[in-house]
Amino acid sequence: MTANPSGYREPRQTIDWEQIHRRLTAVRNAIDGAAAPPPAILKKILKERAIALAREAKMETAGSAIDVLEFDLAYERYGFELTYIREVCPLVELTPLPGMPDFVLGIVNVRGRIVSVIDIRNFFDLPDKGLSDLNKIVILTSDTREFGVLTDRIICTRSLLTATLQESLPTLTDVRSQYLKGVTGERLIVLDGGKILRDEKLVVNVQPER
Repeated sequence: MTANPSGYREPRQTIDWEQIHRRLTAVRNAIDGAAAPPPAILKKILKERAIALAREAKMETAGSAIDVLEFDLAYERYGFELTYIREVCPLVELTPLPGMPDFVLGIVNVRGRIVSVIDIRNFFDLPDKGLSDLNKIVILTSDTREFGVLTDRIICTRSLLTATLQESLPTLTDVRSQYLKGVTGERLIVLDGGKILRDEKLVVNVQPER
């Protein structure tokens, strides 16, 4: 750098801030425009979103869902709402009760509680597959009653929309239709646990020995 003996200085170059702002705005608009999809694609996206929202609204208006325990019974698939189920336990140490209807198998001791066991296959007049090691007891309970229902095999728990349940099937013309909650398209027969618990014919009064 050479000295300037006369003391003269070159004028500083001024910055055009307005022009810089214009450039930044142009760049920002270009980026926004590049990010936006073409009109045809945007229309497709909006249509798909509208369909998804309509589907969600239909699910909401269809009614609430119920959780059921699915099980096998005499070659058919049945279910009870979980709200009526206390627990599931294996069938062990069954004590028969004399003088009871055929559908009353007897009583079992479940951790100190005496629980009667009902074979609703006989109550519904269904084919009898016989007892096996796979048999389980589904214990139904309410505020005032409790008894066990014999099942062949526990399948799973699942959720069902109540609005998707059919009222009945042509084959359900027997006593089962009186205790029917509904039938799914997969022919899962959902029984009304509340009606079964309220039925006086299924109540077993066990008097303790003195």
